[in-house]
Amino acid sequence: MNAELRSEAVYDDARADQGDEAPAYDRVLLWAVLALTALGLTMVYSASAVKAAQGLGDSFYFVKRQAAAAGLGMAGMIAAMRFGYRRLEPLAYPILLVSLIALILVLIPGIGSMAGGARRWIRLPLFSLQPGEIAKVAMALYLARSLSRKREKVRDFSIGFVPHTIVAGLFILLVLGQPDFGTAVTIGLILFVMLFCSGAKISWLVGTVLVSLPIAWHLVAGKEYRMKRILAFLDPWKHRQDIGYQVAESLMSVGSGGLTGLGLGAGKQKLYYLPEAHTDFIIAVIGEELGLLGILAVLVLFGVVLWRGMRAAFNAPDAFGAYLALGLTALLGVQAIVNMLVAMGLLPTKGLTLPFISYGGTSLVLSLVSAGVLLAISSGTGGFLRPHRTVRR
Repeated sequence: MNAELRSEAVYDDARADQGDEAPAYDRVLLWAVLALTALGLTMVYSASAVKAAQGLGDSFYFVKRQAAAAGLGMAGMIAAMRFGYRRLEPLAYPILLVSLIALILVLIPGIGSMAGGARRWIRLPLFSLQPGEIAKVAMALYLARSLSRKREKVRDFSIGFVPHTIVAGLFILLVLGQPDFGTAVTIGLILFVMLFCSGAKISWLVGTVLVSLPIAWHLVAGKEYRMKRILAFLDPWKHRQDIGYQVAESLMSVGSGGLTGLGLGAGKQKLYYLPEAHTDFIIAVIGEELGLLGILAVLVLFGVVLWRGMRAAFNAPDAFGAYLALGLTALLGVQAIVNMLVAMGLLPTKGLTLPFISYGGTSLVLSLVSAGVLLAISSGTGGFLRPHRTVRR
């Protein structure tokens, strides 16, 4: 019996052992996701109410849209839990193709919408679609399917390394055309993590990183605004009144909160001082209003998501589930870590949202659907990465 049929047999045997009982979803992961989402809705309202009331005449403008996205995301999460992750495997390439088309369309004037100097959104009648967010999930899904099928040949350079690098490179180029440097970095990190964990040779990965460094420097040095972000990162207080303003205000927000914060809704930096308070820098608002304890609570909740996500990958009943759980966990973890490091002035500004918490419909929906897939994988038994008994058919 070959490896693929053996994986199928182990999965079927594990499901048979469960009998007619309902799948045992990871409740710890579920509650962590629900807590992050609830916190996100609360903080989006707190960070945006004044701005929305004065600029749009409705203090609930942003939170209503975030709540609608949360409802849609919850429906997607439940659907993923009910129907299982294995149905996604044959859809991996179609989803990748749709994502590729969307990334091309968003670059076309008249289809893609400009905001803040970037063309990242496709405006639809009821909502805005951000193809870059879809691309990150599509890449994790594609890599999971491809690596699970090629796992016996992943150390073959032409089969296990080159095709995946080319596909990821194409997506990175399209995302940079928007431009969206943060999403490009995220896709690159997902590729690195999944290839590393699948057993690709370290020399290939290190070589790719070394080749990428001068390209990344050229991309940064070739754009004045990116160089300004580097300068603001190196010394935000020196550039307090210009390029370092955003980072400095974020640090002031976090610092003014102290241990327990000023109180929910009592923050002052969000009142037209801190730019992007309800989106990219929402962790700074949490730090000001809920203090160090609030930030630690967010860190603990994301730590739980990463822990249980890796646990789902370790316990997955087949290779596809293991790689998919790994990819989605890496996606959520990378974005959370980078977002918080940027807000703390430990990384240059990247423009990444904080999963489950930052304002942004596409990001929230896909984060919740990703969590649903992780929960579906967590309901499996046996464990592809664990020793399991031989199954005779």
